[in-house]
Amino acid sequence: MPNVEQSYSKASFVVCFIAFGLSSYSLNAQIFTPADQMPKIKTPAPVIYLSNNLDEKDKLGYCIDTVGRGLSDRLHLHSCKPQGGDVQFSYDMRTGQIRSATFDNLCAEIAPKEVSSSDATMGNLKLVRCQNSIMQKFTYDEHSAQFRTQGIDNFCLASSGDSRKAGPFMARDLVIGLCTAIPTHLKSWTILE
Repeated sequence: MPNVEQSYSKASFVVCFIAFGLSSYSLNAQIFTPADQMPKIKTPAPVIYLSNNLDEKDKLGYCIDTVGRGLSDRLHLHSCKPQGGDVQFSYDMRTGQIRSATFDNLCAEIAPKEVSSSDATMGNLKLVRCQNSIMQKFTYDEHSAQFRTQGIDNFCLASSGDSRKAGPFMARDLVIGLCTAIPTHLKSWTILE
């Protein structure tokens, strides 16, 4: 029969083992991202970024961004710029809107396209005046770290599979796609406020 000291020692070992194991992972709403795949975000808050760095060459991560420099009505993912600016977005849980922190009263809105049987993408996102529209409403699920469209919750906000050069940075398409068809690392988000 083990004595109290041996039991305490085993319990301490288990706690230390668990703590060591978790220290190499980021717990983002129960999504584990290995430490070497996490971005090193330098962008000032607020910012919404993919929890996985994917292939961003400088480990800056991918943030929601306006296409081109400055104000644009189209959104994509872009390397999270250390100086901030058009990559700064916030999530308003009360209204369900993804809002630009740089441009007043502008929100992400679904720009739908015809869905074919060979394409699991419902559409892209554009940046328009904030209004009470179902096309601007998203639900952020903290447990899965996913943004789902309100009213049609089987669609998620996600990154496309391919990246491209964007000057000294990198970019990807930002899409609304069928959640079950998108790998977890392309649809898991972190909100930094």
